[in-house]
Amino acid sequence: MFVDRLLAAALCGFARALTGVRALWLGSEPDARPRVYFANHRSHGDFVLIWASLPPPLRRRTRPVAGADYWLTTPLRRFLINRVFRGVCIDRRPGRSGPNPVAQMGEALAAGESLILFPEGTRNMGDGLLPFKSGLHHLAKAHPEAELIPVWIENLGRVMPKGSLIPVPLLCTLSFGPPLAPVEGESREAFLSRARSALLDLAPPAD
Repeated sequence: MFVDRLLAAALCGFARALTGVRALWLGSEPDARPRVYFANHRSHGDFVLIWASLPPPLRRRTRPVAGADYWLTTPLRRFLINRVFRGVCIDRRPGRSGPNPVAQMGEALAAGESLILFPEGTRNMGDGLLPFKSGLHHLAKAHPEAELIPVWIENLGRVMPKGSLIPVPLLCTLSFGPPLAPVEGESREAFLSRARSALLDLAPPAD
């Protein structure tokens, strides 16, 4: 456990030094209550930056939701996601027969922990946002006690572009928005549209 925490601290320090990340809390503040931080997705390093930007006591109670098809494929990745990041690994394959992903995520929230989730479901190599998958809606309905916090990640895709081995020195910014308020009787489509808009509202103006 001590080694895991030491490695976690070292990875957080490396991520902050590499990206010069700064966290802007715009309408919310760090809080110990169960939360779902939902963000845009450009790189495998996305959740590391969100995780590293949280105060250490909250970081230890916040778990990234990660694709099992990537993170469980090598011993090193398995060690990092299971022991260091304590991730919730989701089987994203069509026709999966394993645990229900919403139930997996819900277990963490029910235990008083928080999650880092990417509702696009896959990395987006373009600008803007892909359509959201329905998991965020199902999770919000099943766990209304959890706050939904949008987080816009700016520049990480340019620091570590796909296929690049050498990072490009650019400042990364995380914008944490206000909680997404529940709306009684809201349809799935309306909820996902509102959540997507809340995230886009945090994006910087286009050049």
